[in-house]
Amino acid sequence: MENYEQVHLGKKKVFFNNLLGGIAWGIGATLGASIILYILGFVISKLDFVPVIGDFVLRISEFVEQNSTR
Repeated sequence: MENYEQVHLGKKKVFFNNLLGGIAWGIGATLGASIILYILGFVISKLDFVPVIGDFVLRISEFVEQNSTR
């Protein structure tokens, strides 16, 4: 007796199963990443070191504006 069964599926059925699986995976990954980024942004906004980062970015942008040649 064999340990497995061979399943024969048509090419169309395999294609659509994989297509639907890929779409579901993409939606799940997008929603998961959105939720994680929202939570991370919320936590970071409650911390006190964010103004330090903002000042650092402001100094960099001012430096770039002063030293840019147009």
